[in-house]
Amino acid sequence: MTDTERNRLSARAARYARVGANVGGVAARMAGARFLGLTLDRGRNAMELAAALGGLKGPIMKVAQLMATVPDALPPEYVAELSKLQSEAPPMGWAFVKRRMIAELGPDWLGKFADFEHHPAAAASLGQVHRARAHDGSALACKLQYPDMQSAVEADLKQLNLIFAIHRRMDPAIDTTEIAKEIGARIREELDYQREAKHVALYRAMLKDIDLIRVPRAWPGLSTGRLLTLDWLEGDRMLAHTDDALEIRNRLAQAMFTAWWFPFSRVGVIHGDPHLGNYSVFARDGGEPGGINLLDYGCIRIFPPSFVGAVVDLYNGLMTGDDARIVHAYETWGFKRLSRDLIETLNIWARFIYGPLMDDRVRSVADGVKPSEYGRRQAFQVHKALREKGPVTVPREFVLMDRAAIGLGSVFLHLRAELNFHRLFNEAIEDFSVGRVAAQQARALAAAGLDLAPA
Repeated sequence: MTDTERNRLSARAARYARVGANVGGVAARMAGARFLGLTLDRGRNAMELAAALGGLKGPIMKVAQLMATVPDALPPEYVAELSKLQSEAPPMGWAFVKRRMIAELGPDWLGKFADFEHHPAAAASLGQVHRARAHDGSALACKLQYPDMQSAVEADLKQLNLIFAIHRRMDPAIDTTEIAKEIGARIREELDYQREAKHVALYRAMLKDIDLIRVPRAWPGLSTGRLLTLDWLEGDRMLAHTDDALEIRNRLAQAMFTAWWFPFSRVGVIHGDPHLGNYSVFARDGGEPGGINLLDYGCIRIFPPSFVGAVVDLYNGLMTGDDARIVHAYETWGFKRLSRDLIETLNIWARFIYGPLMDDRVRSVADGVKPSEYGRRQAFQVHKALREKGPVTVPREFVLMDRAAIGLGSVFLHLRAELNFHRLFNEAIEDFSVGRVAAQQARALAAAGLDLAPA
């Protein structure tokens, strides 16, 4: 073992010990309080937990975002505190960047670019992005992963399991076993930039004929498992357009809807992290906003075609009041022990998610409900019912589906879009069949060099 490897191993062991001891201390205090019959102060416990996790890097923030969208996966006090955590990884300085680039592209790496900016243009939870220029003049975005992120992610995931263990001591309404597996698998995938390059190729193929959406090219000769070079797509922030004319806001919302629902309904693929930072707005020749750039492809979920079929079955079942079809959809997704009470509880959330799609008229997503209150009543009802009837084990595929649906709705809320979501959805599922999705998925994934489905 080299000195460098020993140092990294020591650092990883220290990280496990430091954070694990802190989280374990919080868990012990909570367990003691319950044993003695004392009232648990969730707000205080949440702050102690956030302090214990304060040294963790980006993955824990992704976890908090995911947890916020599944009712009662964690107490709201915990989600709020975890959401405040910031990455402790400072931007890599130029000397460090040079060492990292030599490790990825070799000692002559700089000569492979016509220009490479010293200062990062953007920071992400797992790495940072530098602007560059290819020798043919093409503008490039080079995403360089921070060092030792695999060790950091594994440490964070270990602490996530401790967090879930703490929550299980509080009589939760949801069994988080499958949630933990799903989060671990997806975050580990995000470390593999070669896989992300294949995701880019997949999206270029799926959306190539849609003018409202632009997908960059990957540059294989300038990419590795820890360095991803893509076209730089010019655009400005989505939030810069929230006060634009309604026509423009609707155009951007329609582009978002298409970028999400068309790949899912036709190929069984979704972008699992539709937050505003993963998109920018490109301008038409006249300067008017023309559509969206898709910028990040780390959190992509590939679903079995049967799962997609259940999404359509649940929609049709809710539209027609077909209880048998609704039950079949939940069973296909993997929900177990479906009592009448549990089905009614799941339907509360389903009608909230599907609501805009079931209403054949032009409307906003919230439809008169204050954005700050959107979904709160339904989440409370689900929470209350599951407390009484649960716990329920959430199937792992459901986690990212739910996260993506909530994230997409949030974008529509920011844009204050007014669209006929029902017609857009029915256009996406026109001539739908599970067999057609299976055939299209197999062709698309084979062309992109991806596995049929992730673990």
